[in-house]
Amino acid sequence: MIDTVVLATDGSASVARATAVALDLARRFGAEVHALYVVEESDVAAAPDDVRERLREALEADGETALEDVRGASGRAITTAVREGRPASEIGTYAREHDADLVATGTRGRHGEHRFVLGSVAEAVVRSCPVPVLTVRQLDAT
Repeated sequence: MIDTVVLATDGSASVARATAVALDLARRFGAEVHALYVVEESDVAAAPDDVRERLREALEADGETALEDVRGASGRAITTAVREGRPASEIGTYAREHDADLVATGTRGRHGEHRFVLGSVAEAVVRSCPVPVLTVRQLDAT
């Protein structure tokens, strides 16, 4: 039985199919949906000190936009969160904290063109997540 699904989103076009599949699965099982966006801590840390806070705020705003897209696609109330850290680690921690039965993610993210088979975050989630992970490949060219 699947009671709680965590959808990891990065706001990229390639996560659209993962969103549709995860929401359909949750609907079929009557599961609660959590959508999670993780601000990559290394992106923030690499910025010059004088722009770091503005960059963090901009990335968090991007996350809120990505989560709003998931809310719009779901047509029902879902729980959303923006966290900062290493994405694979934060996704696993969030899934554990919320007793998730499944984590859903796309196979390619914002930097998908640099990976041949599986995006680096998706691969890390598959390898380290404490719950089953559903990876959903984008069928259309992105």
